[in-house]
Amino acid sequence: MLDADIYERMLRTAATVAEPLRAAIAAIGPIEIAPPAHASLAERLFVEVVNQQLSTKAALSIWTRIEAAAAAQDGTPRDLFIPGTEVLLRSCGVSANKVRALHAIRGAEEAGLLGPELATYPHAERSAVLCRIRGVGPWTADMAGIFHFLDPDIWPVGDVAAVGVLRRLAGTEDTVAVAAQFAPYRSILARYMWRSRDAAPVAA
Repeated sequence: MLDADIYERMLRTAATVAEPLRAAIAAIGPIEIAPPAHASLAERLFVEVVNQQLSTKAALSIWTRIEAAAAAQDGTPRDLFIPGTEVLLRSCGVSANKVRALHAIRGAEEAGLLGPELATYPHAERSAVLCRIRGVGPWTADMAGIFHFLDPDIWPVGDVAAVGVLRRLAGTEDTVAVAAQFAPYRSILARYMWRSRDAAPVAA
């Protein structure tokens, strides 16, 4: 569960920005920061590449098809991310560019570029390393930083959902400036923005 002092700081900071922002955070309450869901960085990157520019539902559907295709060959998804599987992956709904990115991530892992030392890097330095891999851009690096390395201070400027919710709640277009007020807990702010989006009622 989020540390009580950090939660109170989030509320105080939000109150100086806009009441709707404070109210949204208060309505959610202290959040749980789950441990990394994937055993390796490569596994996280595989999923994030599939997620790029897709709704959560669409991405999950594609990933489920990948898992089923891998299981049919008594393997795991990573076993499909090699040359020669392009047609199979495309049949699962993976675009040609994403297929090449998945191959590149597996290649980077095999080349030793995704080792545990990345956990010791500042986010900007780690992001620079990751963005040299084909198909991995700043958004994907930010997601890895927030959810795999649990870096507490990343504002994902390329994430449409987090930026959009903060823009609405704070009543400003300059979400970078607003997020800066929450440093060193900008990742926590992003998590609250995602939770707020998920909690919003669906319009009739």
